[in-house]
Amino acid sequence: MTRRRLASAALAAVLGAGTLAFAGAAQAAPAAPAAPAPRAEVDFTGIVALSNCSGSIVRGPRTRDTDRALVMTNGHCLETGMPGAGEVIVDQNSSRTFTLLDRTGTKELGSLRATRIEYATMTDTDVAVYRLDTTYAAIRKRHGVPALRLSAARPHDGTEIRVVSGYWRTIYGCKIDDTVHRLREADWTWQNSIRYTPECQTIGGTSGSPIVDARTRHVVGVNNTGNENGERCTLNNPCEVDRNGNVTVRQGINYGQQTYQLARCLGKGNDVVLDRKCALPRP
Repeated sequence: MTRRRLASAALAAVLGAGTLAFAGAAQAAPAAPAAPAPRAEVDFTGIVALSNCSGSIVRGPRTRDTDRALVMTNGHCLETGMPGAGEVIVDQNSSRTFTLLDRTGTKELGSLRATRIEYATMTDTDVAVYRLDTTYAAIRKRHGVPALRLSAARPHDGTEIRVVSGYWRTIYGCKIDDTVHRLREADWTWQNSIRYTPECQTIGGTSGSPIVDARTRHVVGVNNTGNENGERCTLNNPCEVDRNGNVTVRQGINYGQQTYQLARCLGKGNDVVLDRKCALPRP
């Protein structure tokens, strides 16, 4: 959960403008007309900043433009504090605001306001979904910003990803190193967590950043933690637990949580439908 803490003022000054924490590809030389155009790079489209975390406007496979928009971040980023182990929050009133960024991350387009917390938990995963007082269509008409699409498929190890932080206006680039059976931190345990390769050195404030597949530009996860000090299974120092119960500590390595289950649970009207087909934890 260290990803939500504030870093130093000096670092804030360095990262105040939209930046990339990975090397961009060199511009291609002129090619034959038949050569395919390069796929657009991931940017800050659909990204928001919270007071203490990062987030994104997301939609599911069955979402309509006329549905009220959803913002996704971490469960531990809630304004009411971190949910306890085993706690699931649904349909709780909220008036939280989010700062919407332009595609470059250098300009604030305006504020978005929530009406409620649609779903939030830190059990098995670390996610919070806010319902806004406006629709996807209205956001696109007013600000020219579309939502990011949640992938309904599990992400694969080795996938090139981008972790896009609205709080820091920074994009971190790396790959999915491995899928961790269980990730344990203090009282919380998460399932099938995403471990990043070392290039993604996420910091406090990046909590809730979407993990975006660099090829499809679909959201496959949400950034949430990293082992800071090499401690074993303590707050801000998650440990990995394999199927045999063996514990591994990887200091300096960072993690996120898969979001395909959330995509599969979004039903009519963009509601999180906690029925038998939905694998998310229930209250």
